[in-house]
Amino acid sequence: MLPSPSPLSRANPVKIMIWAAVALTGALCWGVLALSRGEEISAVWLVAAALGSYAIAYRFYSRFIVTRILKPDDTRATPAERLEDGVDYQPTDKRVLLGHHFAAIAGAGPLVGPVLAVQMGYLPGTLWIVFGVIFAGAVQDMVVLFLSMRRDGKSLGQMAREEIGRVGGTAALIAVFAIMIILLAVLALVVVNALAHSPWGTFSVAMTIPIALFMGFYLHIMRPGRVLETSLIGVALLLLAIVGGGWIQESSLADTFTLSPTTLVFCLVGYGFVASVLPVWMLLAPRDYLSTFMKIGTIALLALGVVFAAPKLQADAVTDFASSGDGPVFAGSLFPFLFITIACGALSGFHSLVSSGTTPKLIAKESQVRMIGYGAMLMESFVAVMALIAAAVLDPGLYYAMNAPAGMLGNTVESASAAVANLGFTITPDELAAAAKAVEESTLVARTGGAPTLAVGMAQIFSDVIGGEGMKAFWYHFAIMFEALFILTTVDAGTRVGRFMLQDMLGNVWKPMGRVNWKPGIWLASALVVAGWGYFLYAGATDPLGGINQLFPLFGIANQLLAAVALTVATTLLVKSGRLRWAWVTGVPLAFTVAVTFTASWQKVFSPDPRVGFFAQRDRFADAADAGKVLAPAKNADDMDTIVLNSTVDGVLIILFVLLVTVVVVNAAVVCVRALRSPTLPPTTETPYVASALELPAPTAKAGVRE
Repeated sequence: MLPSPSPLSRANPVKIMIWAAVALTGALCWGVLALSRGEEISAVWLVAAALGSYAIAYRFYSRFIVTRILKPDDTRATPAERLEDGVDYQPTDKRVLLGHHFAAIAGAGPLVGPVLAVQMGYLPGTLWIVFGVIFAGAVQDMVVLFLSMRRDGKSLGQMAREEIGRVGGTAALIAVFAIMIILLAVLALVVVNALAHSPWGTFSVAMTIPIALFMGFYLHIMRPGRVLETSLIGVALLLLAIVGGGWIQESSLADTFTLSPTTLVFCLVGYGFVASVLPVWMLLAPRDYLSTFMKIGTIALLALGVVFAAPKLQADAVTDFASSGDGPVFAGSLFPFLFITIACGALSGFHSLVSSGTTPKLIAKESQVRMIGYGAMLMESFVAVMALIAAAVLDPGLYYAMNAPAGMLGNTVESASAAVANLGFTITPDELAAAAKAVEESTLVARTGGAPTLAVGMAQIFSDVIGGEGMKAFWYHFAIMFEALFILTTVDAGTRVGRFMLQDMLGNVWKPMGRVNWKPGIWLASALVVAGWGYFLYAGATDPLGGINQLFPLFGIANQLLAAVALTVATTLLVKSGRLRWAWVTGVPLAFTVAVTFTASWQKVFSPDPRVGFFAQRDRFADAADAGKVLAPAKNADDMDTIVLNSTVDGVLIILFVLLVTVVVVNAAVVCVRALRSPTLPPTTETPYVASALELPAPTAKAGVRE
């Protein structure tokens, strides 16, 4: 085993000075943000505060968790080495795996949630994004990754069943799988909406598939181990695909790549199935790795744009909507709804599925969990910070004109201008028309959902640095394509994770299905998963009130309930393995997450405000329908009946999910109490030690253990 680390590394005056400077700089930036009272604040302060906090957290807090609690052992063979099959289990270069893991976890959440949360001001969202990831999100991802890796890459639901018990485990399996189907359908819907009727985006995203296949064969067969060489080729081809998308849009081929939403649905379903069944080295890992260059490159350029342009934060630090709960973008007060609106980027249950899905089957050495689990989540958190900045630098009048509902704004720039004025902000009809014209859109009024707002904000920052107003349309469409590519990688990885989970579930009934290398099981489970989220996606693409549109309001709460399950499993395993003194590392985030999600769930079900409570919304629309009235967003009596049904289904599903999670938490608490009362440590499903035969380069031996 690796030598036990000393409590503290030997003092190095230079390192002490460097880290002291980082800490002081971060503290200064936070002080400026927190103490400002009406002054103009540059977005640069926010970027510096976040980066300083991430650096301190990774250097000290993640190292503390790894050395004192997890204690990785690089002499121990990982599942990727022991169970290598060339399909799911494959020792993977840590750089490629970091790219794959980051691309798989970074979906719509860090792009959209922070944009919507700007309604409450830039400060609450920033605090939750930064400190939430440090003490909750990154901890969850890293600990679940380590625990799954020690259990042959078992899925989160299966770990719950084997470690918590049959009752709690079964509840976890049902809750996790149902929530995962909803999350995948929501993410896929965002992709469909972004690529529909966009030949540039469709061509560029489609080209990443053959490029990734080429990279997979190049790295695995033609030039094994040449990661840097493969990366350079892949990035060059990716940039060519992006530029080529612009050419396609202006050429006679534009119609070929101009696809309807329903066509895109079938394309996504087919791609999801193929990505799930092909060997991971062939398509999934290289495509996610390739996408990471696009994701990180764009966010890094955005950060540089903020540094050079130094845009002012137009949003207030904290708005009145944070306390009143009557904001036009979404209803509800800061607690608990800020923590539900901003999920990915701070804490996301979906990440635990990836950390117990593809990644633990690919990691070559145990010490790499720190860089891949904790580090990738910090990267995603910075994406969320940049998304928040992109929205916060916009004129508030434009922000609310884009994000308030159509029923409030009306259909014209004149009515939108008047509605925004009623909110206390000013933007003229001419300014609204000019903003739309600058990005070559017919209108920006009521472009809700967050994605268009992010694209406009990114275009404003980029154009301030490169090209000016004349380039704003280019940067806007580039941002739309970037968002689609960003989110698509979570769909393919999530489908594969769903296949693992379903195989684990069915394997409890019929053993052959539990074998991840059994081809019929792989194909059947993949088909069932894509059929599940594909059905809701197709219905949502063809009916504005149906399919996944019906379940979309559950996204935030369902995702955080999933995080509660993951943190419950992690805390239980720490207690069962004799690490009670360190169980607070996951236990404290668990307590906070349960408080937030259960409070939000109660309000979403039983609040008398129809803008918040599902049942109150159902009663409002039912009463109106009985009186022969039609309320927005309904357009006719049938739509009114559909909204009544949707509100009822959403409320019932939240109750069901909360009950399932409650069963998991209570059952886990019983297991923990029994473990503490037992004179010996209870058995766990951790696999026995097997010596590793993989060579460990000297630098990797230090990773996550000593610095």
